[in-house]
Parts: sequence; structure tokens; C-alpha cells
Amino acid sequence: MIHCHAITKSYRKGPNLVTPLEKLDLTVKRGEFLALMGPSGSGKTTLLNLLSGIDSPTSGSLVIDGNDIATFSRRQLTQWRGRNIGYIFQLYHLVPVLTAFENVELPLLLAPLGRRERREKVEAALALVGLADRMHHTPSELSGGQEQRVAIARALVADPPLLVADEPTGDLDRESATHILGLLRSLVQEHGKTIVMVTHDAKAAAAADRILHLEKGRLLEQGDR
Repeated sequence: MIHCHAITKSYRKGPNLVTPLEKLDLTVKRGEFLALMGPSGSGKTTLLNLLSGIDSPTSGSLVIDGNDIATFSRRQLTQWRGRNIGYIFQLYHLVPVLTAFENVELPLLLAPLGRRERREKVEAALALVGLADRMHHTPSELSGGQEQRVAIARALVADPPLLVADEPTGDLDRESATHILGLLRSLVQEHGKTIVMVTHDAKAAAAADRILHLEKGRLLEQGDR
């Protein structure tokens, strides 16, 4: 599903050249749940942004599902991301004045879909995360765990093959976090999704099939489930 070869990401910060990732190699199998761990500044979120097409590497190849997205233009990346990536954030990023249904529907509004087809997809995504009965509630009427499930439904609604998650349990209590991790595992095991998750939490990482550790932009060790 994912094959990174000699990926380097550098940028200028004042007079200094900052290199969050340097000549990194990574392979992720289709249908795998991968956790990325490491201290702040180790390059985890940078790697996640590259995998999701939010940013582009300075050098190296980044092949996802047969496409070297490192060669894509900004326009091509935007189009590719809409079809292939679902992004799950730590702080949900829900629109507070919209209902759960409307928040999940947002990614579909630019797609060539009729209202009925959009409704069917949104209802299916909310049912998948166990929130069919809360679809008309706004974020202020939901718990933190429910808000994150809405965010997961939004990431899923276009049926992307790859989900990337940046600290998806970082703002949740332990019980809610356990439910979210169970949901992510079910998306891999029952629906064939590939998930790459950044986390500082060893208990969250333990839910993954494999754990990779990054430090100063380099892969240091790898553990198998």
C-alpha cells in the first residue's frame, strides 16, 4: 500500500535548514494498522502529512497504491487526497454550528453526487461508528468520544483506502480512547482499511499491528504485534 524510499523533508527556518525527515524508508502493507511513536520533533507528524498528501517531500519517492505522489502537483495532490485519504485529528475539527450529519457530509459536497446518494453514504458512515441515533446533534451535544467518532465517520464517508490519524485518542479519557481504538481495529479487520496512526501513548500504540519508532527523522526500531 505504501512504499517510501529515501524520503527527505527539509525547509528553511530563518538562516537555518531544518530537516525533520532524512532518507527514511518505510513500507506499509495493505490492510495493516501501523503506529508511529517518538518524541516531539522526531518527524512523526511530518511523515503523516507526507503520506496524506498535505505536504510533499524534498526528495525521495513516495508510492501509495501504485502512485508516486512525490511527483504530483498541488492540484493533483488535492484531487488524489479527496479520493484516497481520510484524516482523523486529535481535536476533531468539527464545525460547531453543524450537526453530526452535516459535518460528515462536508467531504462529499464537492463530489458529483446527488442529495440522496450523499445521505445514504453519511447515514452508513454514522451507523458504522455507532452514531446513527445522534446524527442530528451538534458537537456541543456530544461527548468527546462521540465527537471523535463523528470525525472518524467524516474520514470514512468517501470510502478511502488509507486512514491517517494524528493522536486520535490524545484528548480522550481512557474509556473513550479504548472504544476509539477498538473502532479503528475493526475498520482494519472487517473493512480492509489501512491505518497509519501517530501517538505518544504506548497503550494506544499496542492496538496496532506494528509499531515504528522515530527519532530525529530516522527510523530506529520496529516492533511486530
